[in-house]
Amino acid sequence: MKISLMLEGQNGLNWPRWQQIARLAEELGFAGLYRSDHFTNADAPDKDSLECWISLAWLASNTRRIEFGPLVSPVSFRHPTLTARMASAIDDLSGGRLVLGLGAGWQEREHHNFGWDLLSMDERFVRFNEALEVISLMLYSDTPVDYSGQYYQLNDAILLPRPQRPGGPPILIGGNGEKRTLPLAARLADEWNAVYINAAAFARLNARLDELLTIEGRETEEVSRSLMTGVVYGQDTNEVANKVARRTQNRRDAAQLRAHGVLVGSGEEIRQQLDELSTVGVQQVMLQWLDLDDLDGLSRLAQAILV
Repeated sequence: MKISLMLEGQNGLNWPRWQQIARLAEELGFAGLYRSDHFTNADAPDKDSLECWISLAWLASNTRRIEFGPLVSPVSFRHPTLTARMASAIDDLSGGRLVLGLGAGWQEREHHNFGWDLLSMDERFVRFNEALEVISLMLYSDTPVDYSGQYYQLNDAILLPRPQRPGGPPILIGGNGEKRTLPLAARLADEWNAVYINAAAFARLNARLDELLTIEGRETEEVSRSLMTGVVYGQDTNEVANKVARRTQNRRDAAQLRAHGVLVGSGEEIRQQLDELSTVGVQQVMLQWLDLDDLDGLSRLAQAILV
């Protein structure tokens, strides 16, 4: 199972922090580095929020090994043809290491503050479905394409230069929703990314995705499976307990966090939890690293679990 990092880009990410963590992630041996694509958080105060796609372009040229991408990029922020063009170019620049994570958008505050249309839930997923279809057409078609939807229209549109990878970067769809997200992943995704769920919940949704893939006429192996979740690592019991208390403001203990899918404990304990996730079909874990300045802690985590 691959072990990667995930950063919340709206939580104070700026160029010095991004560049330090990116270089360290590659040096430490993580498989990938992913980040959110948000203007701000759901609640004040606003913090530094390095623009996602510009940061990924820098990453493509300044790392050599790790995979990377947005977890996830809302289609409400950018026209899907622009997203397809950026993704193809950055994937080529990196030598084929981008994973194109896409989402419908969810956070009301940033959409209101910056003037983006979030739409109702039903409308949002109609738009998301259309955006996924448009991006897929742009990445896969070697000839000009037309598209007529409620939100997007194409007329003899073609992506040039063509992606160096056939079909361009793999499309990742993130979320745990059984009614909307999983069916979309079964139809249009190369990777499904679950969010903050425990092994039992992942196993159930994973089995449902298999069923939906069969209905779509796709092989189950066509869609890889990953999980983005939190991590609380400590070198001993006291350090773990103190970090859990700070993270939850004394509202939950380690067992309660684990029940919600967070990996908690010493290196050995976290490795055991990773093994359990691997058993139920998780092929990659993106560990959400919240303290952007704790590079020593990140190094200790890597030394403890990347074996």
